[in-house]
Amino acid sequence: MKTEWKKFGALVIAFLVFYFLPMDSAMVLQALQKGLFLLQDYARKHVLTCLVPAFFIAGAITVFVKKESILKLLGPTAKKYIAYPIASVSGGILAVCSCTILPLFVGIYKRGAGIGPAVAFLFTGPAINVTAIFLTGNAVGWDFAFGRLIASVIIAILVGLLMGVLFKEHDERNAENFLMGMDEEKPYSNWTVFFFLVLQFGILIVLGLRIAPVIKWSTAGVFFIALLYLIFFKFQRVDTNEWISEAWNLTKKILPYLFVGIFVAGIIDVMVPDEWIRAAVGKNNVFGNAVASVSGALMYFATLTEVPIIETLMKMGMARGPALTLFLTGNSLSIPSIIVLFQLMGKKKTLIYIILICSFSTIAGMLFGSL
Repeated sequence: MKTEWKKFGALVIAFLVFYFLPMDSAMVLQALQKGLFLLQDYARKHVLTCLVPAFFIAGAITVFVKKESILKLLGPTAKKYIAYPIASVSGGILAVCSCTILPLFVGIYKRGAGIGPAVAFLFTGPAINVTAIFLTGNAVGWDFAFGRLIASVIIAILVGLLMGVLFKEHDERNAENFLMGMDEEKPYSNWTVFFFLVLQFGILIVLGLRIAPVIKWSTAGVFFIALLYLIFFKFQRVDTNEWISEAWNLTKKILPYLFVGIFVAGIIDVMVPDEWIRAAVGKNNVFGNAVASVSGALMYFATLTEVPIIETLMKMGMARGPALTLFLTGNSLSIPSIIVLFQLMGKKKTLIYIILICSFSTIAGMLFGSL
């Protein structure tokens, strides 16, 4: 009954919005246009080259990776000094944004990873990829690049540890589910599965690099041909079908919410004047860093786009501390990713995750700005 009332309330709100929306207003038209433009831009630049490979990787992790392997490295019973460093730095090889990392997060989360290491990976995946760090160093300064790298790893570990403590029961249930599924065993060697994943990660990484198109697509083509060889000559058809089915299930669960979130982010970008943000983040104080933290959590930065945006804001008066804070939350959170996380982790876990990320990012920005 409660669920039905929520649906009814959502329908009433949607009706009132469309009924009273002043469609002849220039700002409304501009906001709707920006939302559609952002959707089109994301579809053209990220869906085929980032999201599709990421969904297939997540499906492969779910189907082919042994639960025992995940549990040894990232599971709720794994050694913390092993799980958290691995989770916090493993995203460094991926050139992905806060939305593209979601299917990869779901892959390890569903496979039995502890919630602490899983959210550590979720945070650092878009925050410290190699391409973004080098671009930050070249465009904004190497102090920002190293500050971003160090702060991201430390925050990931702290947030992961706290989430692990707060949701210990979740990890205990995960461990029980893992033990119940120990009898599943795929008839493939570890090396076969390893190369299967490496080839898919290779495609994702290469397509995210800013290199000559000929080199990019020819390299991705070689990886793809090798991938087809494994699919047709090494794997059983039933497992291949399960892999494709799992990738499709993740796509259905994530992509619709992602598109809605991106559209909303485009509308907010128009409705909130830039002057307000610049006036609020001109000083390295608690207020300025908190505003940058919350703004970053609500904004959507496609992969690497945060660098020129923050560089421009700094030229307009944004202080160093809030700039680093925006680097940290702008990459790891966004309205699209938050919407999806509510569906994946639930309200309580998602809200606490957001609060922890914003709080630690604010503190990191203040410390960096005071140096």
